[in-house]
Amino acid sequence: MVSIGGTGVMVLGALAAAVVAGLVALALRPRLGTTTAVALAGLGWSLVAIALVTLVPTRPDVGIVPAEGRSESCSWDYGGPSGGAFEVLGLDQRTLNVLLFVPAGLFLVLAVGRWWSGVLLAPVGLLALAAYSLGIELTQLQLARLDRACDVTDLVDNVLGAGIGFVVGVLLLPVLKPWRGRLTRVRT
Repeated sequence: MVSIGGTGVMVLGALAAAVVAGLVALALRPRLGTTTAVALAGLGWSLVAIALVTLVPTRPDVGIVPAEGRSESCSWDYGGPSGGAFEVLGLDQRTLNVLLFVPAGLFLVLAVGRWWSGVLLAPVGLLALAAYSLGIELTQLQLARLDRACDVTDLVDNVLGAGIGFVVGVLLLPVLKPWRGRLTRVRT
């Protein structure tokens, strides 16, 4: 059986996704301008990075988790014991869950900020990010092989991170002005 997992796989996947996102940004730049192209590519990259960090097993040696050994429901113990059990760079799991969704919220606002419809698309996109987080938690619940836990604390922290990114994106809109950089059509 082939085992895939660990932070190395997550980082390698995120780097590969960043290369693809860079190429997408370069391809979109002439049509949409730099800010919007980078924001759209960054949003795609951040969604892939979130999936990698949350759905790749934390260790390559997880093996098979028996169905009877897996949890039957999500943990509703808000702020439960798992928050302090996992640390990276001195940051606990709750902080990492918040930080993980900040780029998605930021890139979302900048991606739709060039159009007037962005006033409606941005809040709908924020709800979609919350649904994405819920989908991840439900996937973790159903796929015991991942050896991950479905936890309401993760959902709240993820939505908080997306909201923080959203606010930062709104604050950056007047600075970055994604509505600039449009190609004008030349009439012949």
